[in-house]
Amino acid sequence: MTKVFGHYMPSEMLMLWLVEAVLSFALIAALLAFGAAGLMPADETLSDNAFQAVNVAALIALAFGLAGSALGLYRLEALLYTRRLMINIGIVALTVLPALAIFAHLFHTDLFALLASREALWLPRILVVWLLCLALTRSLFRFALRQGVFARHILVVGDNDGRSGPRLDDAMFFAIAGRVAPGNPLAFDPEALRARKIWGIVISASARATLPTSALLRCKSAGIRVFDEVEFRERQFRRLDLDRLPPDWLVFAENTFSSRLNQAFKRGFDLVLSAAMLVLVLPLMLLTALAIRLDSEGPVFYRQERVGLHGKTFMLLKFRSMRVDAEAAGPAWAADHDPRVTRIGGFLRRTRIDELPQLINVLRGEMSLIGPRPERPHFVAKLAAAIPRYHDRSFVKPGITGWAQVNFPYGASIEDARMKLAYDLYYVARRNLFLDLLILISTVRVILFREGAR
Repeated sequence: MTKVFGHYMPSEMLMLWLVEAVLSFALIAALLAFGAAGLMPADETLSDNAFQAVNVAALIALAFGLAGSALGLYRLEALLYTRRLMINIGIVALTVLPALAIFAHLFHTDLFALLASREALWLPRILVVWLLCLALTRSLFRFALRQGVFARHILVVGDNDGRSGPRLDDAMFFAIAGRVAPGNPLAFDPEALRARKIWGIVISASARATLPTSALLRCKSAGIRVFDEVEFRERQFRRLDLDRLPPDWLVFAENTFSSRLNQAFKRGFDLVLSAAMLVLVLPLMLLTALAIRLDSEGPVFYRQERVGLHGKTFMLLKFRSMRVDAEAAGPAWAADHDPRVTRIGGFLRRTRIDELPQLINVLRGEMSLIGPRPERPHFVAKLAAAIPRYHDRSFVKPGITGWAQVNFPYGASIEDARMKLAYDLYYVARRNLFLDLLILISTVRVILFREGAR
């Protein structure tokens, strides 16, 4: 894992993104430079054409890279499952190629004019080059995964201390080389560890207090990484281990309480982006309101009390997607194929259109674009009684989308809520503009692939 602006990201995925961006840029630049040489105006030189090709290729490669990131090309699911990879590639192509065609028509100069030319068929050629690039890099990457090239060998000192939670088992990018007792002298012998090709040592919570500091420092000075179990879990899973959070964890969390300047910047970011989005989706919202009115009796909007910042309640706005008498028997989580959902409501929930009115909540200051999902007081009381540290998520404003929403499907049980809380508290501890942008980009994937909608 690589720490980027306070957030842990898989180093291997960053490397794959960089390799594919550079390779696709080089191939597209060569295609444009040499393929368009015969179509140059008489007053242009080869160097002029090459310079233009480099600029255009850089924009195209960046467009493919950003669209691929937004639509999940750099998630493990797309690497491991061919069907998911092909679907993602198809959606990226359908997204980027029309954008390139429009961009080329807007700039009828130099190579952009050639891109817009139907006779030259430049866009299909660029797509073929990009697909060949992906075929090469993904094949090599899968081969490297099968050979264990990326697997870093970890030595675990101690073991689980009896508390619940996931064990440290082999994963895609690290392998457990062994488990030793804290008193084993070989656990802290740099020469022996290097001979076994140990990349890092993970110290369990129960063993940490008994280990000699001098031995750990010798390992670190020899280039062997040393992690405590809580930190290692956070790095690998990008969520917090609720069972091992100390009571005062929030006091020492790095980004929990932002400065007034950061708060003002965050608020300005929310205002500008939510206002722009509201203007863009206003026609869609008007059509949605008409469809709801024609589909079933009842109001267009649904107002529901939710818990916000510091436990204060507010009225959340949504397009109504259920029958008016949906909660006659009391509050209940939504379920798969919920009979309370109206005909148009099912579509609204799958596409997340029902959540668009929450942009008004953002403008009012009751919500943020990014943050933990606001829950109803009834469920908050129930979950707080069952899950320790549940109220800690209320130290930031709730959001329309968030780290839990883009990493975990819809939750309809206490265990699901517990897992989502682990992601929410990671966001509480690590939140910054970079992580907010990552969540916004990932939300595109969640909406398009209908992940977690009910």
